[in-house]
Amino acid sequence: MGNGTSRPHRAFRCGGRKTLSKAYSNVDHDDKSLPAKISLKMPLSMASDACATCCQFNLESTASSPVSTTTPPSYSSEDPYEYLALQSEVLDTIDAEIDRLSGELREISLFIWDNPELAFEEHKSHDRLVAFMVAHGFRVTPHYRGLATAWRAEFGVAGAGTTTGGGRVIGLQSEMDALPKMGHACGHNLIAVSGIAVALGLKAAMVAHGIAGRIVLLGTPAEEHGGGKIQLLERGGYDDMDVCLMTHPGPGEHNSTIVSPWTAIQNVDVEYQGRSAHAAYAPWEAQNALDAAFMAYSGISVLRQQMKPSHRVHGIVSGNKDYETNVIPDFASMKWGIRAPTWSELEILRDRVVKCLEAAATATSCEAKITIGVGYKDCKENGTLADEYTRVAHNRYGWKAAVTNDVLQASTDAGNISYVIPTIEPVFAIPTEQNGSNHTPQFATSAKSPAAHAAALTASKCLAATAARVLVDDDFFHKIRASFEAQLAVS
Repeated sequence: MGNGTSRPHRAFRCGGRKTLSKAYSNVDHDDKSLPAKISLKMPLSMASDACATCCQFNLESTASSPVSTTTPPSYSSEDPYEYLALQSEVLDTIDAEIDRLSGELREISLFIWDNPELAFEEHKSHDRLVAFMVAHGFRVTPHYRGLATAWRAEFGVAGAGTTTGGGRVIGLQSEMDALPKMGHACGHNLIAVSGIAVALGLKAAMVAHGIAGRIVLLGTPAEEHGGGKIQLLERGGYDDMDVCLMTHPGPGEHNSTIVSPWTAIQNVDVEYQGRSAHAAYAPWEAQNALDAAFMAYSGISVLRQQMKPSHRVHGIVSGNKDYETNVIPDFASMKWGIRAPTWSELEILRDRVVKCLEAAATATSCEAKITIGVGYKDCKENGTLADEYTRVAHNRYGWKAAVTNDVLQASTDAGNISYVIPTIEPVFAIPTEQNGSNHTPQFATSAKSPAAHAAALTASKCLAATAARVLVDDDFFHKIRASFEAQLAVS
């Protein structure tokens, strides 16, 4: 997979009888994982006997066309999943549980919204969510993998007495961090409760209908800046997942959702160090760091003539707040964000931007300290998972739903996960003000609304339904793996 060797996927096993389920739950301070071997001893045919049941967002294409409605093909009458999940009590159980917990989830969303915390500082959110997941029967590891505000919640169901085989592992993600001075202007309060809603809805279905498998929900800090998911990935936090699912709010038409690739992004910081002098008496003695910054800015602006329309470079200039007009500045700094549709394209563009920064230092005889930040890779949406998610959204909930190759001009650290595990991160629409898309104060207000909460829960139901199918349908999971490997082959 992606940057390493592939993990063999787990085989789905069915026995000839229904067995009692076994649930695991407690607080784990030793960071131990649940038993890997979990299986379901109930054939699908017996279901009826077992109580059956960072950013520019726009849910439109780059051509500004409305969201198209997908009508995916129906499954044949011979497909057992059509009964088990699409039209059975499994989805009814998911819906009922998420609806039952809506009030509690709303309280958590508002708590996070009212207590915005920046990257790696999400202590209040961490503690509140850890306590909530423990109270709902999950085995929880706080401060997961050495990150103070990361956490992991697990729940598993296995056939009693099972010693071989293994249910699949559904990975989920809840973000928590806010933006400086804007609060939750990217709606991470909604993402937090969405991950929890999927986990709780899926848990209810697994218990009620004897579906074997495991849920692993990660509380992932620092999406806006710092790449919390990437740090967890590097520390083995995703090693046991078979798929990874999450959602994200954005502006768009009411009751709509879209699955699109996300752009790659990498930040580059530069500090120019020069030498100050009196601007009138002896300017020739100076090395003007502010000139270096503005030359770099101009060079990158000229570079834009040769950039593809789908590429982005955006930056800011800062320096000593005590600048004086009669003192030539000896220090200036810049922060740049570089985006491209794919990681390979980004690397080429990044190198060209760095050359502009270096050239400015050479031209002004300043020294440049260039720091390459964490790279968020493009998010490769798994086509099979995306088709199922949008099919459920359209057929069951009446949403306009689309899978498109139009690249979303926004980035996520979940992109790095998508290079290792089959992943989707759909965007669902919430009501917004005009010119009030993500990363604006207006969007923060929108993310607090009851309508936004309702949309987040519907999107969560769609993800939970998709996850349920991953657990019960062998052929579906094999298609997920096949499409994932095909995506990697062309990376």
